Amino acid sequence: MIRAAVLTAVGSPLEITGIELPEPGPGRVKVRLAAAGVCHSDLSLSNGTMKVPVPAVLGHEGAGTVVAVGEGVAHVAVGDHVVLNWAPSCGACHHCSIGEVWLCADALKGSAAVHAVAEDGTTLHPGLNVGAFAQETVVPANCVLPAPDGVPLTEAALLGCAVLTGWGAIHHSARVRHGESVVVFGVGGVGLATLQAARIAGAGPIVAVDVSPEKEELARAAGATDYLVASDTTAREVRKLTGSQGADVAVECVGRAVTIRTAWDSTRRGGRTTVVGIGGKDQQVTFHALEIFHWGRTLSGCVYGNSNPAEDLPVLAEHIRAGRFDLSTLVTERITLDGIPGAFANMVAGKGGRALVVF
Repeated sequence: MIRAAVLTAVGSPLEITGIELPEPGPGRVKVRLAAAGVCHSDLSLSNGTMKVPVPAVLGHEGAGTVVAVGEGVAHVAVGDHVVLNWAPSCGACHHCSIGEVWLCADALKGSAAVHAVAEDGTTLHPGLNVGAFAQETVVPANCVLPAPDGVPLTEAALLGCAVLTGWGAIHHSARVRHGESVVVFGVGGVGLATLQAARIAGAGPIVAVDVSPEKEELARAAGATDYLVASDTTAREVRKLTGSQGADVAVECVGRAVTIRTAWDSTRRGGRTTVVGIGGKDQQVTFHALEIFHWGRTLSGCVYGNSNPAEDLPVLAEHIRAGRFDLSTLVTERITLDGIPGAFANMVAGKGGRALVVF
């Protein structure tokens, strides 16, 4: 019996309770978690913004040590350090066949499977495939990737979502070029990773926008050259900081209609607006036909940073080992499983960067 954070019903608080995991069968791996990041997507799953079969063990951003492997698993062995991959590609669907592995049609198929059994006998699902809010988890083999050498295992958990998403938003979705101006909306875990990725890309100026003035120090440490507290005049202020043109690239990491619209308005004519934040169906964004023609901007969504984890993790690892990317600056709080509800409350209030559950 191990401890885990379980969502018993949409809208209910997480329950920290005991669960029983099976031993890994063919093609499966058991991992003892070292750490798991508390992502806004976990909050979105708990409140129903994103759908997940319940009851479920939440948590999708994690890293740990392999403690058992099932038959047929060859790429990892007992004792290996691994990063959990919550969106594994099947390699066979249309999107995988054309290289868009981040849009794999079967990526979340595993979320509907039976994952574990609660103390009362209730069967549980793995939230976003991996159920990382637990001392241990059992996952399909394609949900684990070897952790990069030279990266602390606790901080390596962040590679499983926040860092890949922020890195990919800059390098894959927006394809930021050296010297381009970038504005990032939302200075949470993903926003901080996006700022670091923009700095590594040689962007400038790099403007960070958030509702909280307290996040300025975090943003500047990550690479922001300028900081704005969100207001009705944000788009105008961004234009002032970018030669009256607007930013070449705007990245929205919040998932709200007002910030998506402001990101669009902050983008120069012919620039790119990338939406990373996950919003609900009630968040309606409107544009009129003439402005779409006149501004010539590109508006695009961004799933998991449009990343291929197997290819991007080695690149990120090199930046981390060289000191160009600092994982520790993303973490503003280290907690236990019992601290997850408080981390959710902080996200709702717009406080802090990434909370990290350390086991």
